[in-house]
Amino acid sequence: MTKLGTILDQIDAGAMLLPEFQRGYVWNRDQVRGLMRSLYLGYPVGALLVWETEGDAQPVRGAGTSTEGQKQLLLDGQQRVTTLYGLIRGQAPSFFEGDAAAFTGLRFNVETEAFQFHAPIKMKDDPRWVDVTELFRGGIGTVAQSLNEHPETASRFYTEYLQYLPRIQSLINIKDREFHIEQITGADKTVDVVVDIFNRVNSGGTKLSKGDLALARICSEWADARPTMRRNLDRWAEQGFRFNADWLLRNTNAVATGRAPFSALEDVSAGEFQHALNGALHHVDHVLYLIGSRLGIDHDRVLSGRYAIPVLTRLLEIRGGRFTDGSEADKALYWFVHAALRGRFAASAETFLAKDLETVDNSGIDGVIASLSRSRKGNMRIDAQDFEGVGRGARSYPLLYLLTRVRESLDLVTGRSLGQDSGTVEVHEIFPKAALVKAGYSRAEVNAIGNFAFVGPASGSRLSGADPAEYLGELPEPARRSQWIPDDPSLWRIERYREFLDARRELLASAATGLMEDLLAGRMPWNRELQAVEVVEETTTVSDPRAAQLASLLEEFAELGFASPERDAEIADRDTGRVLAVAELYWERGLQPGQGNSVVLELDPDEADLPRLAELGYDVFTTVDALRGYVQRLGEEAAGDVEPVAELVVDELPADGDFEKALYGLIEKCRTELGYNPQNMRELIYQYGPSDAVRRILNSRTVSDGYVRLWEAGRLDLAMETLVVDPRFTAMFSPEERAVAQGRLNRTTGAGRGTKPAAQPIHPGRPGDPEQDQLTRRLAQHLRVIRAAAHENEFVDLPLAEQLHTRLGEAVERWGDYDAEQRKVVAETVGYLVRTDDDEDDLRSPVGFDDDAEVVEEALRRISR
Repeated sequence: MTKLGTILDQIDAGAMLLPEFQRGYVWNRDQVRGLMRSLYLGYPVGALLVWETEGDAQPVRGAGTSTEGQKQLLLDGQQRVTTLYGLIRGQAPSFFEGDAAAFTGLRFNVETEAFQFHAPIKMKDDPRWVDVTELFRGGIGTVAQSLNEHPETASRFYTEYLQYLPRIQSLINIKDREFHIEQITGADKTVDVVVDIFNRVNSGGTKLSKGDLALARICSEWADARPTMRRNLDRWAEQGFRFNADWLLRNTNAVATGRAPFSALEDVSAGEFQHALNGALHHVDHVLYLIGSRLGIDHDRVLSGRYAIPVLTRLLEIRGGRFTDGSEADKALYWFVHAALRGRFAASAETFLAKDLETVDNSGIDGVIASLSRSRKGNMRIDAQDFEGVGRGARSYPLLYLLTRVRESLDLVTGRSLGQDSGTVEVHEIFPKAALVKAGYSRAEVNAIGNFAFVGPASGSRLSGADPAEYLGELPEPARRSQWIPDDPSLWRIERYREFLDARRELLASAATGLMEDLLAGRMPWNRELQAVEVVEETTTVSDPRAAQLASLLEEFAELGFASPERDAEIADRDTGRVLAVAELYWERGLQPGQGNSVVLELDPDEADLPRLAELGYDVFTTVDALRGYVQRLGEEAAGDVEPVAELVVDELPADGDFEKALYGLIEKCRTELGYNPQNMRELIYQYGPSDAVRRILNSRTVSDGYVRLWEAGRLDLAMETLVVDPRFTAMFSPEERAVAQGRLNRTTGAGRGTKPAAQPIHPGRPGDPEQDQLTRRLAQHLRVIRAAAHENEFVDLPLAEQLHTRLGEAVERWGDYDAEQRKVVAETVGYLVRTDDDEDDLRSPVGFDDDAEVVEEALRRISR
């Protein structure tokens, strides 16, 4: 048995480390809370498993602090030990890889004995919430002094709080908790044996892939192998491309052996691997340069078919690092685009990769093109059906993007080349999503690729929410045609949206086929190089309740410590390659990497093959409420406790029966007037009672599916938030809860009623001003920050902030009408508004925007003189 304090000292001394094949820290905050609660209560938390080695016999992480002599490499217990080290030492251990926020800011309530992470509003000036890390550092005396001196607790210190000090001491004593450590020793314990043991004992965690096993052996001979790979993966991430270690290993294997299975690396020496890795890095860089400069594929979202890249790295290795000539390079790009569009590696990726590697060795790029053509029975033409994808995860989205970039499409408003003025383009929905939803189109139709175009940020602001029947005719005709928008004005009406999509898909298919033929024939000029642009999505959260809900959900999950998902992700059948769904959110490796099944949020279940997804082992959720409920249950199980919903104590409360009657009255109106049965609300009432059910919904940062449904229908008068602010029932809820309810109602008033923004003047052909575009982007980004903060902190004065943004945004739109002095005033005012660190923090104080209001008012007076 070894005391925890001794284990932490061993980490400090470099005597306890991680083997290089171990992956990073993946715990979330609920698991951290659960571990501390179990230790505090004296519950068992499991033994540790270590691998004892001598000196530098095995590559390790965190070796910068290493000393000579015996090392203990953690095989089982990394998450627990890392958590405790971070909490007690106040920093991550030397071998740490992950998000330290998962164990930063933990608090212990000396009165309730609850563990919660720091909540600024809830815990402000409350000495009962003790900072766990500061307690371990400063000891019990600091806490006792704080309780004795604080106005809220001083008068009751000797009568109540003195008895809580033993609880604090129990928490400090966790450092003396003893852990049983199992040890693996002996010369016969090779890397292969230890990895097998690791996988057996780590049944609930991250399994090592075949690539990890191959790399583990390489690392035993070349310690810098994995760090070198990580450095380059990080480098590509900074360029906008996210790859994983297995993918880079595929490229290295292709260079070293020309084969796909990782087993091929068994006979590759460390020196040969190092040479192959350097070659793979060079070749991947060259491919990324080509697809960026020739096709405009300059960020991760539009890089589909990434398993085609190892085939190209193999070809480059055969060619000595460069394609034979421009014709061969363009043929390689032709094959790459078609392989991605046809889902060449969507099913049985390793099998098809093996075939194409063998073919490219024997017959070069012409061979893999011929092979792909044979699989399609000779039909390599792109047709309208290829553009029937849904969402930005569809295979046709990258094709639309590269077509727009290569053919130098024009900004719809200014008529200038996209990205020319600001280096930024925005995804624009030609038909506004809110209008399509109101008209009864399905979500698949609403999110159709055929409805996407690209504009500059300033143009996006002018066109957002506008009726295409009105604004398309005002746009420059060359700009419309450059983005393949049908000329027939009758197709611009909402009621003919489906016909518009059919016509635009035909135009896009013809243009894409022409582009592919030019690549294959070598007709594309080499005298220009496409520059990377930044792509942002159209800001639609005001008019799109679902987008607002998903944005809030992701913020909530990020704070809980879950991984970031793919957005609008296409999920293919791994056996057949058939597209099963285009999910709103997709966690391929689980909510926590390597733990649990792949998780899918599919909000259009009618458009997905749910039975097949379930058969393949995906955890599929078809509502946000269901996913949040699942995560909440996981959190409660991991943390071991449930934080109670605070109840307001007042002298007089209305009879709960009256509130229940009113709540069920809203539910019945939903059923009879909208044909919508809020079943989730019924279940919450049954489980918690009417008032607590409403309170739980209010205390959730992410609004419910029912709320979104009412928002879209323009019937927020049926939302339960209306009862919270109803004078008959306000006494049942705290001021904070009433503020949340009122804020939700204020933010979305009329949002779902089909209202459209006031028409904004469009100036066809007038060049945009780079400074004006920059101010527009700054305002849009700041407003997104404010809305995100408002979900977390009900004191943010969002209505005032939105009013200031609207008024100042209108001034920015009139930029071309101002002289130099007026422009200076507008620019300085935007700079002042987007600052949040005033004396009264804009994002934490109910009066934070008052000074901004004064500045904006004065600025508007000055420029109107």
